[in-house]
Amino acid sequence: FYLTPSQVNSILKANEYSFKVPEFDGKNVSSVLGFDSNQLPANAPIEDRRSAATCLQTRGMLLGVFDGHAGCACAQAVSERLFYYIAVSLLPHETLLEIENAVESGRALLPILQWHKHPNDYFSKEASKLYFNSLRTYWQELIDLNSGETTDVREALINAFKRLDNDISLEAQVGDPNSFLNYLVLQVAFSGATACVAHVDGVDLHIANTGDSRAMLGVQEEDGSWSAVTLSYDHNAQNEHEVERVKMEHPKSEEKSLVKQDRLLGLLMPFRAFGDVKFKWSIELQKRVIESGPDQLNDNEYTKFIPPNYHTPPYLTAEPEVIYHKLRPQDKFLILATDGLWETMHRQDVVRIVGEYLTGVHHQQPIAVGGYKVTLGQMHGLLTERRARISSVFEDQNAATHLIRHAVGNNEFGTVDHERLSKMLSLPEELARMYRDDITIIVVQFNSHVIGACQNEE
Repeated sequence: FYLTPSQVNSILKANEYSFKVPEFDGKNVSSVLGFDSNQLPANAPIEDRRSAATCLQTRGMLLGVFDGHAGCACAQAVSERLFYYIAVSLLPHETLLEIENAVESGRALLPILQWHKHPNDYFSKEASKLYFNSLRTYWQELIDLNSGETTDVREALINAFKRLDNDISLEAQVGDPNSFLNYLVLQVAFSGATACVAHVDGVDLHIANTGDSRAMLGVQEEDGSWSAVTLSYDHNAQNEHEVERVKMEHPKSEEKSLVKQDRLLGLLMPFRAFGDVKFKWSIELQKRVIESGPDQLNDNEYTKFIPPNYHTPPYLTAEPEVIYHKLRPQDKFLILATDGLWETMHRQDVVRIVGEYLTGVHHQQPIAVGGYKVTLGQMHGLLTERRARISSVFEDQNAATHLIRHAVGNNEFGTVDHERLSKMLSLPEELARMYRDDITIIVVQFNSHVIGACQNEE
């Protein structure tokens, strides 16, 4: 099934979104110029989510990608809720009191976040009251715990992740008299999601990661070339520290069954995630909730199934690993992306493609033909194609779209092959998932002048 270039473009651009930070927002000049984001589904419906928001009561911007599994319910809930938990965790005591007093007396609330959303980014209105009540309980506890100290960003991120995961679990145990909501909170808890979130405030960049999405920094070297700096580590079987951590948390007798075929208990790829209560709750609690839950849940084979060798839960945590990086003028952009991107491309290529796209300067790599026998005619074809590519390369107005085009359409020579792109994008839903995963990307561009000025002030 052959797609024309314009059909390819309309598929690639369907979910793209761009945001430019206003030059001066009245408070401070931002170290972020703006961001581009995009998503390409492989699952139907897509299980990835993305979020971006400016914190209005504190400084800073939040951006995140969320990769769902066993459905999209958990990724959806986390994409709507996590930034509120982070923002509340960062608020000073007086502001928390102001917000609580406003709710108490029925006055309008101070807005906490300004969301930057694509029209397709869905928000579940039915659950908003329930979500708000859980969040309010959290800030009431923060008010009671007031230690008078300013909150450390790292701690705020860790507390927010853990608390939201805890609330997801509690809401599912308590249930809801409204049958729609009851089913929703159970779907959220029984499905799962990984999260990779960036908080940027001036030169301070924090990445909080749970699972196997990644954060990658694009650094421009003095000679103009690009290098990739990894700001997150995958929490899966390829990470020895992570395997060790899981083993340390369970008795020696379980050592052989904890990680099988590179999966947690032989089932789950990520070793950290939100939701997934099948890997967190005791067997008794799972049975009790399923039996008292709605019929759809009771008939669902997945929820009833107990993982093998399930002796000492929880086996899974949502606690993020937080990495801090102080921005420098040579740090030009940040890429947050779900594993659908990293499975198809090497991080160095990812950073080079985005760097060349943003600067418009191509460092021509010598044409690599590997072990292929290439005729002069083919070589001529490759060079002509390369020349054509340079003239048409900026047909994408969005860096994330440009990256997805490469991720899906690159051939063995590292150039976008229209025929391959057309084939990959026209795969029927049930086949697409066999060839690739959902891909979600956010590319954040930094303002080197502002970062340089901040450095000089110090």
